[in-house]
Amino acid sequence: MLRVHFTGLDLARLRLAGDPDVLWETVLSLHRLRDKQGESIYGDWRSETRARLNGETRLLAPLVPSRGYFPDFLTPPEGLDGLESGVAALRATPAERVHEELSRLSTVRTLPAWIRSLGEGDARAFGKLIGALHTYHEAAIAPYWAHIQARIEADRAVRGRALLDGGADALLSSLPPTMRWRAPVLEADYPVDRDLYLNGRGLLLVPSFFCRRTPVALQNPDLTPVLVYPARHMSEPSSCVQTPPRSLGKLVGHTRSAVLGSIGGGCTTSELARRVGVSAASASQHAGVLREAGLVLTLRHGSAVLHTLTPLGAALLRGGHRPPQPSRGRTPLAERSTQATL
Repeated sequence: MLRVHFTGLDLARLRLAGDPDVLWETVLSLHRLRDKQGESIYGDWRSETRARLNGETRLLAPLVPSRGYFPDFLTPPEGLDGLESGVAALRATPAERVHEELSRLSTVRTLPAWIRSLGEGDARAFGKLIGALHTYHEAAIAPYWAHIQARIEADRAVRGRALLDGGADALLSSLPPTMRWRAPVLEADYPVDRDLYLNGRGLLLVPSFFCRRTPVALQNPDLTPVLVYPARHMSEPSSCVQTPPRSLGKLVGHTRSAVLGSIGGGCTTSELARRVGVSAASASQHAGVLREAGLVLTLRHGSAVLHTLTPLGAALLRGGHRPPQPSRGRTPLAERSTQATL
């Protein structure tokens, strides 16, 4: 189990990444490519990606084992700014740090000579790594980037609404079931037993399309704390799809009411059409009317279109009632922060 220890200052510095991190998605997708789980979500992606690859997986596999530790330098924070920024930061990692992180891998497996050369700052070895990452990214990530962005944005809509409705308490409580907020500690299912003390540095939450089941944290506790967690997929059961009150159907029409309720935490036009049982054109038209009324926000990522509820749309679905608030009987987190021994 992973236990992330918060103080009041850490809660004030809790952040949610604004975009998917290209290097986290690239590295974690290597895990999904080699396992057989989540077939309904990743099955088509696996078969299409494997047909495009030409040995990149074999090159990268020693650095990114199918399970367990992989070096932190592969996922610098600049990955949030895009692939070029990410690989430039990766290339600039000090050789001492690369050597130290690779040594943790070499204790359980023999690394190829070119990977060992990374720890010596060998320019050709870094060129080989970056070339393999670029080629793998073009085959496995780039063709699906619009879809990945849409899924991440849908997850962000759920977390952002929780934050607006109930603050950091509600945001942390809204995370997937494998993560449990028991103030002032966030517990998570994890391969090893570990405590992470934030020490006032805050925490960056990064939703990920290719992260599955359990979250992932950087191994080095001295790095800026990051917790990558599985974004909710639309094929999974979701409590975010709501049954609208009957009065709403009388007000806006039953089909439009069903469209509003089916948008839930976010969905594409085709997903919305399947949920409501109408054509894609009809779903798009109803979503457009709701958007003009200020109840729905439509975001475009390339060819993908994502619909999410506005706060007004969410309130209308609740019948004007406020969402449940965190228990008032607890001591405020800012006051409890001194109880966490750091």
